[in-house]
Amino acid sequence: MENEHTPEPAPSSESAVAAAVPLAGSVPAPGAPTLPDRSTGLMIFGVLQIILGLIAALMVPLIALGAFLSHLAPGGALRPGHYLSAVCSYVFIAVAFVWLGIGSVRTKRWARSLTLVVSWYWMILGALITVLMTAALPVAMRTALQMQENTPGAPSAAVSTGVMAVILTIIIVFSAIVLVVVPIAFVIFYSRQDVAATCRARDPVEPWTDRTPLPVLGASIVYFVGALYLLATAVSTPVFPFFGRYLTGIAGFVCFFVLAALDAFLAVALFRLRVWGWWLAVVTVPVRAVSMAFTFAKADLMQAYSKMGMSDTQLQMLQSNPFLRSRVILWWSLISLVIFFGYLFWLKRYFRNPPAPSTVETLSASAG
Repeated sequence: MENEHTPEPAPSSESAVAAAVPLAGSVPAPGAPTLPDRSTGLMIFGVLQIILGLIAALMVPLIALGAFLSHLAPGGALRPGHYLSAVCSYVFIAVAFVWLGIGSVRTKRWARSLTLVVSWYWMILGALITVLMTAALPVAMRTALQMQENTPGAPSAAVSTGVMAVILTIIIVFSAIVLVVVPIAFVIFYSRQDVAATCRARDPVEPWTDRTPLPVLGASIVYFVGALYLLATAVSTPVFPFFGRYLTGIAGFVCFFVLAALDAFLAVALFRLRVWGWWLAVVTVPVRAVSMAFTFAKADLMQAYSKMGMSDTQLQMLQSNPFLRSRVILWWSLISLVIFFGYLFWLKRYFRNPPAPSTVETLSASAG
């Protein structure tokens, strides 16, 4: 709950039930509500997160194998930065899941808060990705089959329409389960009051995650992860959309680095509930959206890739990709930015200017 000037750093519903699960060896106050201990559930969901982290870690050797086999492809291997970026992404996901899983098994308050934030974004982005796959994956598969049929010497793709529909259905259903259903289960469990009370009872020391409201913590984490992603993109694919043109090479790298520094700065400012940080975040999101939309509409992405040394075969493969050829990625990116902008606007309730000191307070401070 908020007071007149400054919001509470944590939801009042959790503080109201903090005493519902007594500490080990303590005696609950007479008449106090008793909520069940959810340490077993926290352990189960924590083990599930550890398993997800190990699955993500298994993708690293598969990427290394793909990098080795790509040298045998007709168009040659992609730039090493592409594989490095993918490896860093899966390593980050694996470490995050294992870290949160261990924290959940130990019933840590920070693990519960971070898992809840991550699950919310996992669910929202997963829903958008599932919609994107449902719309574009059939087109991508048909295009790939047509390219194989038109390639001289390539074996004919004897895949009927019914078989292709079954394969696409399995892929989309599996993706929906992993990207939507699983995070919904995490959100439902970690949002429970008895889970919050269990963590508070077994981990009474206030963690750093409780120093700011949970919704603001989520926005701060988004900017922090975004900064890491921009740094990885600067190394792997320095193609920066800038108001109608793509900046490549050193210029693209510098732009990505500056934007990553801005995101890291905003992550800290939002976490500390700085009003100017909120204003800066709200102003910069539409600027990014306009720059990206204008560049996607006017500039030639394939020409930018050609400046990076890609072969003609690789450029043809990228050009045939419906995700790049159409405006699906543009619309998906713009919708994501619009949703995040609306979320930032909703967060205004947590950012209030401090009240001006009264004359009596000023005189008292001067006299002191």
